Amino acid sequence: MSHTPARPGASVAPPARRRGPLARLGPLPWIAPAVLLIAVVVLWPVYQMARTSFLRISTTGFVRGPAGFDKYRKLLDEPDLPGVLVWSVVWTVVVVALTMLLSLALAQLFNQQFPGRRLTRWALIAPWAASVLMTAIGFKWMLDRTAGVLNTALTDLGIIDGPQDWLGDPGSAKPWMVLVAVFVSLPFTTYTILAGLQTVPAEVYEAAKVDGTGPWQTYRLITLPLLRPALLVGLVINLINVFNSFPVIWGMTQGGPNSATATSTVFAFQLMNTDIGESAAMSVLNFGLVVVMVLLFLKVSRWNQEEN
Repeated sequence: MSHTPARPGASVAPPARRRGPLARLGPLPWIAPAVLLIAVVVLWPVYQMARTSFLRISTTGFVRGPAGFDKYRKLLDEPDLPGVLVWSVVWTVVVVALTMLLSLALAQLFNQQFPGRRLTRWALIAPWAASVLMTAIGFKWMLDRTAGVLNTALTDLGIIDGPQDWLGDPGSAKPWMVLVAVFVSLPFTTYTILAGLQTVPAEVYEAAKVDGTGPWQTYRLITLPLLRPALLVGLVINLINVFNSFPVIWGMTQGGPNSATATSTVFAFQLMNTDIGESAAMSVLNFGLVVVMVLLFLKVSRWNQEEN
């Protein structure tokens, strides 16, 4: 059998290595723990929640049989539901809008050099480090009608004639709840935007100055577009957190009086005291609203498209 010798200078391809079992799986072994965690922490509770909404369960937790869509029909017949849904939307939009605007201003401030900058940055972390529920309860004590610091101070200054029930009236309770929600949301959003600001190259601003671009034009045409990824992260996470916010509302008013200050999340918890299946149906509705809201926002913002 003849053998043709290799030509001088010709490269000989190395023998192909056989791929092992793990190599054939690609990135699956690396992402499997995260997928498993999502399945256990998110998907399984969602499945159980949806399953519970189709069951007839007593307040003591015993399953009395299937309920079909009765719990959803009962939920839609709740007289407080329309008001709860409207307030949930208003609550989310107002809190997120104020948080983003204030965080953008604070991030711009903290990105400058000034005396005491390190101290103020540390001070901003305090609302984030503290428990949200404890912060809400602290504000509740401050606004208390009989022993609250605010009533005492305003009465002594002659601003009000007597103690006010700030949290007993929905008209005055809602602005205070918005204030507390913005207060506890500022640290994360500010630091997210600040991280985005610090990634903007200084050369870009120097080139804009050479071109004669004014401060406002530089901010609008350079800073904001380059901040887009950080702003999107802050917006999406705030939308989810604020819509699902429970500790602030429950710690201050427990959704009362009745359900006048309850968002859909708090309303679901209130329903659990009377009908677990209806509460689960409200939770399913909440989950669907969050998914739709985030998908619509990502669609409108075109988050996965590069700037032209």
